[in-house]
Amino acid sequence: MNTFWEERFLDEGKIWGDNPSRTAVYAIELFKKAGVREVLIPGSGYGRNAEAFARAGFEVTGIEISKTAVSLARQGLSKIRYHYGSVLDMPFDHLAYDGIYCFNVLHLFRKNDRRTFLERCREQLKDGGVIFFAVFSDNESSYGTGRMVEENTFESRPEREVHYYSEEDLVSEFRGLEIIATGMMEDPEEHGKEGRHIHLLRYIYARK
Repeated sequence: MNTFWEERFLDEGKIWGDNPSRTAVYAIELFKKAGVREVLIPGSGYGRNAEAFARAGFEVTGIEISKTAVSLARQGLSKIRYHYGSVLDMPFDHLAYDGIYCFNVLHLFRKNDRRTFLERCREQLKDGGVIFFAVFSDNESSYGTGRMVEENTFESRPEREVHYYSEEDLVSEFRGLEIIATGMMEDPEEHGKEGRHIHLLRYIYARK
């Protein structure tokens, strides 16, 4: 996975432009209502969503596996802490966070690694803290593309596997947390060389 993303950011730079995901805009409002101050963003890329949270007044920490993406993110205007490394190797600090926002990262792992990733997140979330995760849904146009490596998980591109979530599947990943809301959201996105595309994402909002 590291090679795939490093090569992609090297080749395409700020692939999805500077505007944040619609899910980030929505999560910011939810986090404000929940009294969140410190936010962890695993898989922060080049910082387009992290910048939105920072501009909204949150203290933000990002984790990213691509050195090129981290370098691009550190050129941003906001004061954000970035750690280089895999989300599977968290924690990278000794902080506990009020909120965790994660965009289109969880679905990039197979089942056992998803379980590890989420456990790392729970360990860094304060009691009463909230999480917002956005993932590919099983309504995505790319569902079923490529070699199946696990149930509902396909190698849609060489070295990039994607798990496509039903609502029941997504809720089951967050057992032990209080599920506040789930839903679907259309997320328009620039895709670099591929042009504009609309993702059909599932999201889950929950409290520890």
